[in-house]
Order: sequence, then C-alpha cells, then structure tokens
Amino acid sequence: MARHRTKGGGREQSPDLGKTIQRLRKAYNMSLGDLSEHSGVAKSIISQIERNETNPTIGTVWRLTRALDTTVDEVLKADQATNFLEHQGKGAIPVLTTEDGLCTLRIFGALNLVDFMQWYDFQAKPGGVLDSEPHQPGTVEHLSVLKGEYTVEIEDEIKVAKEGETLRYRGDRPHRITNTGSTDAHATMVMVLKVTVME
Repeated sequence: MARHRTKGGGREQSPDLGKTIQRLRKAYNMSLGDLSEHSGVAKSIISQIERNETNPTIGTVWRLTRALDTTVDEVLKADQATNFLEHQGKGAIPVLTTEDGLCTLRIFGALNLVDFMQWYDFQAKPGGVLDSEPHQPGTVEHLSVLKGEYTVEIEDEIKVAKEGETLRYRGDRPHRITNTGSTDAHATMVMVLKVTVME
C-alpha cells in the first residue's frame, strides 16, 4: 500500500497509524469531538491523522493515546505489526503416505495448534483405506469432500459423503475412511480436539 507524504516533505507516515487511532476511538464509541475534548488535539488534526493526511508529532500521538487509554508504544507496535504470520513452502508441508501408497495426508495445521485443532489434505486412490485409532475423548472430525466420494465406518455405522458434502463424526472411536468410488478422491479433514482446562 502506498504511503502519503506530507506537503512539507517530512518523513512518511504509515497509513496504519491513522487506522489504529480511528479503530481505538470507535472502540470507545467516541466522536472526533469527544477525542478532541479529551486529548486537547484539534478535531481537524485528528481527522487528518485518521485519513493519513498529516504526519503527527510524538507529542500529538502521546496526547491521543492517553485519551484512548493506551500508550504510544502499543499504538506504534500495532502500526508496525505484520499482516502475514507465516509462509510455509510446499516442501515444508509434512506428507504421510500409507504403506500401499493409496492414501496421502498432507499436514496443513500449524504446530502451535495441534493440541486443539489439526487439519489435513487427504487424497486417496480407489480402494484406498485410512484406519485411525481413537483420538482423545471429545474429538470431532470434519471430513469435507472436494472430489469423488469417501465412506466412513465407525463401529457398526457407515456413512457415505460425496463431492460437496461434509461428514462430522466422533473421532474418539476407531474409524475407517475408504475411497469407495471409481475415481481418485480428495477431501479436507479437520480434527477438533476437546480442550481440557486444568484447575
């Protein structure tokens, strides 16, 4: 995103600074007039800051942050925060394959989420079978079929999900997922684990 330069040729201001001030003001349900009254900064100046049309001094930002019950450091930290947290290359995504080579699981879930959520890209050739032992109590799996069809077996119950359909089922019991169609099958599989709160 382009940055706006002040007419006087001063340093550029990140557009996120104005957005942060505006977001905090609206969070407190304050009008421009309210913030002006509490901070001592002219309403027209605040408006220009929020529209990224002026480069405020640290003193001005300090008065605004005091009125918004925050600190300059916090506002500048938000101003500098990155929008993208991680870019995981194709070669860095773990891949699991069944012994017969018919099923492939790509692990898309982030490592810091494995205790409560895991998700996979699941592809199987016709006849491919994925057997799973019970996961921890309370676990629910969500299987969304993108192509082909899958049959899920849990104890004596069997359900079939075809392209565009989703099955949600108990993941804390032994379960089997089979490509019972005549073509390759493809699905996303999300496993939500029950979070146990320690007393």
